[in-house]
Amino acid sequence: MEAFHGFLSYLDSILGGAWWFPYVLLGTGLFFTVYLKFPQVRYFKHAWKVVIGKYDKSDSPGDTTHFQALTTALSGTVGTGNIGGVAFALFLGGPAALFWMWATAFFGMTTKFVEVTLSHKYRDKTPDGTMAGGPMYYMDKRLNMKWLAVAFAVATVISSFGTGNLPQSNSIATSVEATFGFEPIVVGSVLGILLALVILGGITRIAAVTSKIVPLMALIYLVGAFAVIFANIENIGPAFVSIFSDVFTGSAATGGFLGATIAYAFNKGVNRGLFSNEAGQGSAPIAHAAAKTDEPVSEGMVSILEPFIDTIIICTITGLVILSSGVWKEKHLNTFDRSDMYILAGDYVESDADDRKTLYNYINNLGDHGVSQFTGDIQVVDGKAVNKGFTIFNARSFADNVVFTFGQPEDNYSGTLKVVDGNLVKQNIAVSGESLIHSASLTALAFTKGFFGESGKYIVSIGLLLFAFSTAIAWSYYGDRAMTYLFGPRSVMPYRVIYVAGFVWAAVSDTTLVWTLSAVAIVVMTLPNLFGIFLLRKEMKESVAEYWDRFNKENK
Repeated sequence: MEAFHGFLSYLDSILGGAWWFPYVLLGTGLFFTVYLKFPQVRYFKHAWKVVIGKYDKSDSPGDTTHFQALTTALSGTVGTGNIGGVAFALFLGGPAALFWMWATAFFGMTTKFVEVTLSHKYRDKTPDGTMAGGPMYYMDKRLNMKWLAVAFAVATVISSFGTGNLPQSNSIATSVEATFGFEPIVVGSVLGILLALVILGGITRIAAVTSKIVPLMALIYLVGAFAVIFANIENIGPAFVSIFSDVFTGSAATGGFLGATIAYAFNKGVNRGLFSNEAGQGSAPIAHAAAKTDEPVSEGMVSILEPFIDTIIICTITGLVILSSGVWKEKHLNTFDRSDMYILAGDYVESDADDRKTLYNYINNLGDHGVSQFTGDIQVVDGKAVNKGFTIFNARSFADNVVFTFGQPEDNYSGTLKVVDGNLVKQNIAVSGESLIHSASLTALAFTKGFFGESGKYIVSIGLLLFAFSTAIAWSYYGDRAMTYLFGPRSVMPYRVIYVAGFVWAAVSDTTLVWTLSAVAIVVMTLPNLFGIFLLRKEMKESVAEYWDRFNKENK
């Protein structure tokens, strides 16, 4: 199993983690933006009119309204990434990461427009009377690349578990247990039943639920966010200044915050942008293919709004909450995750500018920094290390007031701890102290810096629950349409049963392996989709021109 996990990590590093992947994403969006003459700007107003049903026809084929298709797709993209993912991007890439998320969203609006239009154009009506669409259909029916369509569909099924199901359930259970004290198995079971009641009803029930839950969860989250922003309104200007200044200078290596290089901010911002709005991944077109319209281009225009709402609005607000509150570059008491903690050889001092510069080069992999991992023994008395020769580094920062504990309830540890290549050998030792924090914990802390005070963290917990649950709903539909393409409508019910079972199981299980598998599957979805829409670029331009010809004639 370890060998398989290592192989998946290697694939992820050469695919999704590769230096060229962000350039492919942005490059595709940039190309279509220029090629189609900035449709995300020219058609933005028209898209809103389509969403509210101004041009609807009662006899149009499909299963959902434009608004329901949009909210279903948004329920898949507005998830834990909008809460914890933005915080993680800012933590890794600094304020500039938010700028690159905007860039990904702006150009992603065009990418969404293209992929949704083409997928809707080549959708199929299944034997059970429902619509089925997505990139696998245009790959098969238009490009005659059955093998590519099958690869995309298989990757979609895998991603439905790795992106929309297991991590979402695990995030909900962890958050609810930490905030409200409910056992993960109870949370997973209750939400599993609710999930089953929704998805077993098919796209009609899914669309009905998401059309109500998406606006509700956005409203709750935005109220909490603006309570922080208005409480720290004097910091909003400096926050925007830091976003744009860091694009050209990189985050400064000062204090406990060692910052990131320009290239690192770009990479993390663009990748986070993709995982947030899924532009180019090919998932949202599956939801939009169910929309009631005989005009694929009009549905493509509806999808332009997705990256705008998901990233430019919601992710930006999350970013401003974190930046304006100041918690992103402050140290906080926390229990260190082993994946964030490194024990380095040597006695580095935070107040020493040379030491800060050395570790800045180390964490950003710049030049010959000379830093190595510590191997040896740490002598601990009543939870405190008493010998020297090492420095504990956690979450890209110097760790202060470190305490070693063990057992339940926790007691201070005394004895010798063996360290090999920077890692503690004993796994039952908990390490806590003051350091930077990231992900959902950082966002939750930022939400306590507003008018609601400590109660603000409950908004994040409720937001995580609703965001993650709605993501699980949407991705169940993506997976069942992929199963329909691969094996026919009869495969859908077994898939849904396994999907619900997986959701319950993940509440109490380690989903690391599946998450890594999904990261690879996302790339297997994205690259073929980008390749396919590029091959059909001329047809896309012709489809847009034909749409406007018909529209202008019908609306004289």
